[in-house]
Amino acid sequence: MTRRAWVRQLMGMPVSIHIRGPRVDAVLVEEAVQRAYAVLASADEVFSTYRADSQVSQIRRGELGLDRAPEVVREVAALCEDATARTGGAFTAWLPDPDGVPRFDPTGLVKGWAVERAAEQLAALTAHTFCVNAGGDVVVGGDRSAATAAAERAPWRVGIEDPADRARLADVVEMTVGGVATSGTAARGAHLYSPWAGAFVDRAGSVTVVGPSLVWADIWATALFVGSAGTRQRFASQALGYQVIRLGPAASGYAVTGRSVGLTGRGRAETPPVSHASTPLAAERPSAMAHTISDWPRPASPATNTPGTEVM
Repeated sequence: MTRRAWVRQLMGMPVSIHIRGPRVDAVLVEEAVQRAYAVLASADEVFSTYRADSQVSQIRRGELGLDRAPEVVREVAALCEDATARTGGAFTAWLPDPDGVPRFDPTGLVKGWAVERAAEQLAALTAHTFCVNAGGDVVVGGDRSAATAAAERAPWRVGIEDPADRARLADVVEMTVGGVATSGTAARGAHLYSPWAGAFVDRAGSVTVVGPSLVWADIWATALFVGSAGTRQRFASQALGYQVIRLGPAASGYAVTGRSVGLTGRGRAETPPVSHASTPLAAERPSAMAHTISDWPRPASPATNTPGTEVM
């Protein structure tokens, strides 16, 4: 099996793209990877809350109304509203600024959304499969036809960190297509906002969601971490094809305290149905707790193994 990896720092995080297939050094593959990175760079220019010139920053300062924002911003805003409705208010894109004033901040959704769009650039590569690791958001996919060798079609293994010891894996999920997202406080502290409590949640543990769409896996991971029993009921009735792994305190370290039907054995996820929009990508450690632990491709540059990234 021939493998290759690329890594770039985008959207404030390392983003690694991993390709398996017979022609990983081909120009066609390189061009697809660079197009994927270009999608993420474009999203950063539009949605970053740290760039003063981004459209989202202009909206937050009151200089640009959502009704006059570019179509792509209005698309994401509408998706945020849908997420708020489906989760019963557990997910929100209106977060308090340092002065406590609610401001539009779709970054809790837009990373997964941008990664899925970037993955579309890799989906057309014949006889290749891939995994993109974007700061904790993971998408895997690729050509699953007979044109792809059996080794390249093998599942990617995604390790779920122990929130109490980030050097340790608490669980492993194997998957061939779909997304994995984890929400918790181990990596970034209290950064997840509860609309009901009116405060950022600061408690131990993590919630990982696995399913056909990274966007919705990410939305539900956040909602389930900050939400209530009602949120869990909504997830059970609405998030068909998704599985959840909830890690919480145990007598010794952390243990899996909840897992939905659909995961068997050692976290093996049955291949879910997947739409074109949710086909490919993988995760990095600094801002989340899921990362691939499969046989990783050879690095495209010495910078591939970034600090905090575990390669096995």
